[in-house]
Amino acid sequence: MRDENVIVVLEGDQTGQELLEESLRVLAPDVIGVELDLVRYDLSLEARRATRNAVVHEAATAVREHGLGLKAATVTPEGRGDVGSPNRILREEIGGKVIVRTGRRIPGVVPVGGVFAPISIVRMAVGDAYGAEEWREGDGDDEVAFRTERIERRICHAVAEFAFRQAERTGAKVFGGPKYTVSPTYEGLLKEDMDAAAERHPEVAYEPQLIDATFALLLSTTGEPLVIPALNRDGDILSDLVLPLFGSIAGSESLLVAFENDFEPAAIMAEAAHGTAPSLEGKNVANPMAMILAGAALLSHAGEAAQRAGRAVREACLEAVAAGARTADLRGDLGSSEFTDEVISRVRQKLDVWAAL
Repeated sequence: MRDENVIVVLEGDQTGQELLEESLRVLAPDVIGVELDLVRYDLSLEARRATRNAVVHEAATAVREHGLGLKAATVTPEGRGDVGSPNRILREEIGGKVIVRTGRRIPGVVPVGGVFAPISIVRMAVGDAYGAEEWREGDGDDEVAFRTERIERRICHAVAEFAFRQAERTGAKVFGGPKYTVSPTYEGLLKEDMDAAAERHPEVAYEPQLIDATFALLLSTTGEPLVIPALNRDGDILSDLVLPLFGSIAGSESLLVAFENDFEPAAIMAEAAHGTAPSLEGKNVANPMAMILAGAALLSHAGEAAQRAGRAVREACLEAVAAGARTADLRGDLGSSEFTDEVISRVRQKLDVWAAL
């Protein structure tokens, strides 16, 4: 990773921008004891339209150069010929190969179906159904739609290797997989790399399952931490199932990872797993926890002092919720800024205690 204490800040829209500002309050030097250089880019819909996405390309170049990016949620316009989603441009130009989303238990929040141990979805960041060429032929009942999908061996390799390294770090089992029996050529490409990674990491428990069985078995899983490698489309859907299993997506950040040749992270972009929540804009009621955790995740890949601060931020978030400091979505009565204030107070106290020890 380059420029250890530089974070590229990618501004967004509506509540996404409001929660980004809350997370940046936690990253202030007088809170975490680390001076960060924040390089900001305006990725609001207005700015993207005004520049015809030029600002998105500039931001992607900056993340690739400096290594760390913190992104607010952004609006994707629906109209054809508009600027579209910035996420595809960012993923491709940063060189992201893997998206990681981890569902984890939030203290005091009752999970669905007894799920308690963390579950990480490690999916392809590019390719598969996203960006595929589509067209139609024929008319009426004879009309046929086509789509050309594509996955690459290097992406499959990255997903599989990262999944096993993640499982190794967290004591988890690598579980699940694509529908390789029905699609041995296309989806089997990922399964081949999963099997090869299992041979490189014999100490990691490995239980491959077809994607449909993966969904079914997730509903009965309980105390075993899991890491699930997936195709882009499968992983997108899996994330939408797994994160709510923990009772809320508030405790889950999303990471886009680009790699060096040795599969060590070269660039990481972190964001919340939720959208812009326009109905909550300006009301100071949205939960900033996921964006705060996204910032903490970036600190884990910065310098030594920043890594210690990242741990303090993560612990402070969860301890605050455990103590009853919660926003309305978690059945609490704190506003966005009040929850952030509570986290800031706890981070300062924690770092003071650690310094004394």
